[in-house]
Amino acid sequence: MRNNFLLISCTLAVLIPCSVSAQETIPPRLSLGQAIEIARSSNPGFLQTRNDEALADWNVRQAWGQLLPSASAAGGLNWQGSGETQLPGSLTLGDLGFSDLPSYYGSSYSLGLNYSLNWATILGPKQTKADRRSTIAGIGVAESNLLQQVTAAYLELLRQEDAVRVAGQQLENSRFNLRLAQGQLEVGQVTPIDVAQADVQVGRSEVVVLQTQNRANTSRMRLLQLLGQPVDQDFETTTEFELTEPTWDLAQLSAMAVGGNPELQRRRYSWEASSIGVSSAWSQYMPSLNLSTGWSAFTREASSTAFQIAQQEAQVQSAFSNCSFNNELYSRLANPLPPRDCGQIAFTEADRNAIISANDQFPFSFVGSPPSFRMTVSVPIFSGLSRQRNIEAARLQREDLSQQIREQELQVQADLAIGLENVRTAYQSARLEERNRELAQQQLNLARERYRLGATTFVELVNAQTLFAQADADRTMSIFTYHDTVTNLEALVGASLRSQN
Repeated sequence: MRNNFLLISCTLAVLIPCSVSAQETIPPRLSLGQAIEIARSSNPGFLQTRNDEALADWNVRQAWGQLLPSASAAGGLNWQGSGETQLPGSLTLGDLGFSDLPSYYGSSYSLGLNYSLNWATILGPKQTKADRRSTIAGIGVAESNLLQQVTAAYLELLRQEDAVRVAGQQLENSRFNLRLAQGQLEVGQVTPIDVAQADVQVGRSEVVVLQTQNRANTSRMRLLQLLGQPVDQDFETTTEFELTEPTWDLAQLSAMAVGGNPELQRRRYSWEASSIGVSSAWSQYMPSLNLSTGWSAFTREASSTAFQIAQQEAQVQSAFSNCSFNNELYSRLANPLPPRDCGQIAFTEADRNAIISANDQFPFSFVGSPPSFRMTVSVPIFSGLSRQRNIEAARLQREDLSQQIREQELQVQADLAIGLENVRTAYQSARLEERNRELAQQQLNLARERYRLGATTFVELVNAQTLFAQADADRTMSIFTYHDTVTNLEALVGASLRSQN
């Protein structure tokens, strides 16, 4: 039923996107490597950081696109109603004899190309590529931190599971002591007080077991949270961490950290990007070039051609009157000139149709405007010292990054030296705690035998058991402290060290 529900949900992904990462489940047997891979694909914080790479890629594409001309296209429609139109000043078209104007429809379009070039644009692809390398290095830092956190959480879960084992062993020892005290009471070698003390010791051990199980469950949930998974899943840890003697030296680790420390790499790439930024800042002193060209066209159509026809008829009638008047003058001259044929001046049906046809433009019978081309070269002269200030700011940023690189190198060297000493100390401490546990076990066995023979009190038996429990817990703590220090070293060098032992 649950699988059918998930299938239906993913089928409706157009309406409700189905998250793949949310459907992932933890395998029944989870190794550290599997936990790290799940965290890489599901941890929300890391996925947010990893998304920066896609944006950095687009920044590079955009920088290359800035070297290409930009194009624009526009189109529009307009309408002007009929009525009186005022000219600049106080005159109107009615004052000039143009009254009863119709409404007009119009359409237009324009195409434009523009190309701008300066030194900052030329450096754009190089700058964004350097920024992209810095971004990817930053993702590497986040990935290294995530790996360290997952490893620490996995170790913490193992630590708490081992604590549950120790608490369970302590409970079994307490129950064994209770049975031993009850047996001694039956033969009359101890008093009921010893049995009561043994029973109290069992109760205390049960409380310890309960608390350690709670801490183990909490560690399991924190690990699942770090993996970006629901916390109601159960799994078994499978990776075992061996206690092996560290064989690295400081020079070896330093050489690995030079090329592998994620934060050091990020700062170096940031310095490269800032160096290009200094060159880009000088572009404010460089000339810039701008080229532009464009094409446009328009239409204009009257809602009625009556005004145009009447205007044309009036012009023809005026021309006919002028022709007749001129012929009258020609006839009165001393040497009369031949008259013109005024009968040819007439407004015909063809003229009417031509006006109607010429008016039929809206919306696609465009009339082209003259094309244009423009070239501009701009040379900056003075901008209130802002350019020099920006150059100095870029230089100081590069200098700051140089100091940050040096600071990180010194910190890595110090942390490596300290971390290596911590690993060696933790290893020796773990070996000593193993020996202490063996001695405490022997002492506990001896105390039980002496108690069985009546040669010691129950308090001394409890003290021996407590000493053994503390030795066992200290051994567990020292072993995981060793692995914690190794994890910190791995984060510094940016590589795994356990496989190299």
